[in-house]
Amino acid sequence: MSFIHVEGLSKRFVVRKKRQPGHLFREKTSIQALNDVSFDIEQGELIGYIGPNGAGKSTTVKILSGILTPDAGQALVNGMVPWKNRKSYVSQIGVVFGQRMQLWWDVPIIDSYSLLKDIYRIPSGQYARRLDELTQALDLGGLMRTPLRQLSLGQRMRAEMCASLLHSPQILFLDEPTLGLDAVSKLALRDFLKRENRENKTTILLTTHDMEDIAALCSRVMVLGRGTKLYDGPLETLLARFDRVRSVAVRYQNADTLPALPKGVQMKKEGDTLLLSYQPTALPTAQLLTLLQQTGPIRELTVQPRNIDQLIADMYREMGL
Repeated sequence: MSFIHVEGLSKRFVVRKKRQPGHLFREKTSIQALNDVSFDIEQGELIGYIGPNGAGKSTTVKILSGILTPDAGQALVNGMVPWKNRKSYVSQIGVVFGQRMQLWWDVPIIDSYSLLKDIYRIPSGQYARRLDELTQALDLGGLMRTPLRQLSLGQRMRAEMCASLLHSPQILFLDEPTLGLDAVSKLALRDFLKRENRENKTTILLTTHDMEDIAALCSRVMVLGRGTKLYDGPLETLLARFDRVRSVAVRYQNADTLPALPKGVQMKKEGDTLLLSYQPTALPTAQLLTLLQQTGPIRELTVQPRNIDQLIADMYREMGL
C-alpha cells in the first residue's frame, strides 16, 4: 500500500447564516467541502495540491493531520488512521499553516524549541544535531533569543518551519507556507524544501495559490475543485492543455518591415515594435521564428510564455470553478 492512501474521503460542514429580522433562529446551510476524494502518495514525493478558494484543500490537510474527522471514506498514512491514532501519529508529521503560528508569541524562539523538544520527547543529542542543521539551513542563528512577535513575517515562517521539523517527521503538510512572503524569502524557503525532500526523503504535501511555488518544487500536482479531485498528474501535462497562446515582440532594423504570417497569428504594431500572439500547438515557436528571420534583419526579439498563474486561472474558468 502507498505511504499515504486516501479513498472516498468526504466532509460536509453546516454553516449558520446571519439571523434575519423577524426570525427567531438563524438559517442553516450545508457545504460539501470534500466529495469522494481518493489519491495515493508514495514516500519521498513532493506533491502540489492546488485549487481555488473553498476547493477543500485545507480540509484535506486537516483530516490528514488528524485535526478533523471525515464523514465518510478512509485515510491511511504510514499504516495509521490520523484521527484515531493521534498520539503515535503526530510524532511522525509536521504541519505548517501559513496563517497560524504554533510558536509562543512573547518568548524567544529557542525557548519554544526547548518546549517542543520535551513535547516530542526528542533525545538531547538528536535535538542538538537537528536544531543545528535547521538553524544553518534556515538562517536562524541570529534570531534564537528574539521573541516571535519581534520577527518579520519571513523570519516567523522560517522559525515555524524549523519548529515543524525538529522531530524529523516523515511527512510535512504545508498549507500556504509562502503566504505574504517577499521574493527573497520565497526563494530561500523553496531551496530549503527541495533540500529537505532530497536529503531526508521527507514526504511533502504542499497547498498554495502561488503557482511559482508549484512550478519550482513539484513535478506532480493534484487539482481540487468544489470538493472533487479534477486532475492528478504531471504539472507539464496540465500546463500544456492550457498553454494555448504565447507572445512575441520583434523589432526589425527597418521599422517598416512587416512579416507575412499564416492565419491565426495576431499582429499589432506599437511604435517600431511588432507584437505577435500565436498558438504554439498550431504554429510551433521554432517555425514562427524562422519566418520572422526570413523577413529581414532583426534588431531585437523576445518570446514571452504565459504566466503560470494566468494558465491556472484559465483552467479554473474552463472547469467551471
